[in-house]
Amino acid sequence: MVILVLAGTLEGRETALLLQQAGFAVTATAVTDYGCRLLQQQGLTGTLTGPLDEAALAAILGRGVQLLVDATHPFAEQASRTAMAAARTAGVAYLRLERPGAALPDHPLVYRARDLTTTISQALELGKVLFSTLGSKSLASLLAAAAPAGARVVARVLPDSEVIRHCRQIGLTPDQIIALQGPCSVELNKALYRQYRAEVVLTKDSGYTGGVPEKIAAALAVGLPVVVWQRPLLPYPLVLHSPAEVLQYCLHNLAGRPPGHQ
Repeated sequence: MVILVLAGTLEGRETALLLQQAGFAVTATAVTDYGCRLLQQQGLTGTLTGPLDEAALAAILGRGVQLLVDATHPFAEQASRTAMAAARTAGVAYLRLERPGAALPDHPLVYRARDLTTTISQALELGKVLFSTLGSKSLASLLAAAAPAGARVVARVLPDSEVIRHCRQIGLTPDQIIALQGPCSVELNKALYRQYRAEVVLTKDSGYTGGVPEKIAAALAVGLPVVVWQRPLLPYPLVLHSPAEVLQYCLHNLAGRPPGHQ
C-alpha cells in the first residue's frame, strides 16, 4: 500500500522523505519540474510531476493508495478542494498537513484581510506604492485595481522564467519585479522596502516557513503598514501540523506498517 503526498511545500518534501525513511512506500507529487527535482535531490524514489485534476488524482488514488497527505501551500485552496474530492471519490483516507500560521503582532500598522479583494482595497487606502509578496497568481487582480487608483506595484516573485514571463505579460516593467527566493531576513526586507520606496506591504499568512514574521518586523521597523491576507478556512476532515505528527499518525493508523513499527 502506498502513501501519496502532495508535496508542494518544504513541509511536504520533509514529510515524504520522513515516511520513506520509516519504511513506507511513498509517492510524492510536484506541480513543476523544479519541485520534482527538489524531491529527487532529497532522495525520494517515487515522484510524479504536473498538475492533477480531480479525475486524474482519483485515478492515481485508485491504484493501491492507502492515504492521501495534502501538503500543498496554505493558500492553494483549489488544490486542497480537488484533493478532498478525489479522496472521497476513490474512498481513500485524507490528511491535511497545514503549517502553523504566523503569530501576528497586535500593532496599529498590521491589518488583517479575509480575501484578496479586501487585501487590495485595504492596501490602496494605505499607500500608493504597493510592495506585493502575494505571489504571481494575484498580480493581475492587483494591477487591475492599482492602475485606476494611480498606485504603483512592486512585486517580489520567485526567480522562475515562467513567473517572470507572466509578470511581463500582465504589464510589469523590469523595475517593478524583484525575482528572489525567500524567506528573507529582516535586514534584507528592510533594504528592499527602502530601495523601492514602498508605502504599504502586502503579504499572505503563509506562516513562519514563508518568512511572514520577518516581513512584518521589517515593515514595522521602517514604519510601513502591512496588510495580511488571512488563510482560507476549508472543511478538512483531519489536520496535522508537522511532518513528525504525520509520521506518528501513519505508524499508529495504517495497515501494513513498516517492520519494527508494529
